[in-house]
Amino acid sequence: MARVAGVDLPKNKRIDVALQYIYGVGKAKSQEILDRVGTAVPPATRVKDLTEQQASLLSNLITKEFKVEGELRRELSGHLQRLQEIGSFRGSRHRRNLPVRGQRTRTNARTRRGRRKTIGVGKAVERPAAKA
Repeated sequence: MARVAGVDLPKNKRIDVALQYIYGVGKAKSQEILDRVGTAVPPATRVKDLTEQQASLLSNLITKEFKVEGELRRELSGHLQRLQEIGSFRGSRHRRNLPVRGQRTRTNARTRRGRRKTIGVGKAVERPAAKA
């Protein structure tokens, strides 16, 4: 199993698909990486067939040229932290765990808001009997 950018790539996948298991690498970036290494690593190569030299070539390129994994996560969390600190509307929506981009919350929004909480009547309060 090849280890690239701190991620174990699945053995039986093609390298162009396996690179997408790295956080921050999608289909387009995977293609770009393979284009940059050129003929050294063909896209149809399976991860189990990679030589040590090919794996190190990919690993070096990814860590030097792209923000991936922990570095990318830190950057994104920094962006959210900044929005919250400056008191922007988007930051307040992130803080309260509500939809950020203008979606409605009266109905739907269950993914963001979590399980439905039923708000019912609490304990019945004893009231004095009405005078007749």
